[in-house]
Amino acid sequence: MIDLAKIKEVVGMMSTNDLSEVSIKQGDEHITIKRGQQAGTIVNHQPVIYNGAPANAGHAPAHTAVTHAGSAAPIPLAPSNAPAPAPAPVAPPAPKGPTIDSPMVGTFYGRPNPDAKAFVTVGQTVSKDAVVCIIEAMKVFNEIKAEKDGVIDAILVKDGQAVEFGQKLFALQ
Repeated sequence: MIDLAKIKEVVGMMSTNDLSEVSIKQGDEHITIKRGQQAGTIVNHQPVIYNGAPANAGHAPAHTAVTHAGSAAPIPLAPSNAPAPAPAPVAPPAPKGPTIDSPMVGTFYGRPNPDAKAFVTVGQTVSKDAVVCIIEAMKVFNEIKAEKDGVIDAILVKDGQAVEFGQKLFALQ
């Protein structure tokens, strides 16, 4: 029978190595431990089998390996003292005035070609029929018009950036 001390050790190793599921098979006994999930959550991945230190080890090894069920090669894990991932960049505040939004999903280009001058610059006055950028979608380059009269207050995306439908491209004054 798998004893309570062994289970506590495995739970500690799961926490140290940030694992969400571990399966252990000892003889004809099998146990799966899951953590960090709400009851009733369905997980659509293969279980992870721990191939680590023996039961009498006093602590988890600095580097351990896990093997996905059905896979022969162990996958090394980073040491537990690895730095945390960098926080996501903070989005700039939403413009308060009118904006020119993307009418489609694609890639934003602020100039007709890499060597050309930009369609518009900050502080430039635009009329509603002025071309302000190009959005490439499925190898088709679509000229995007301002559709509003105004002065360009800010360019909200970078050249070559992927944009979504409705994403704000320019802020107007």
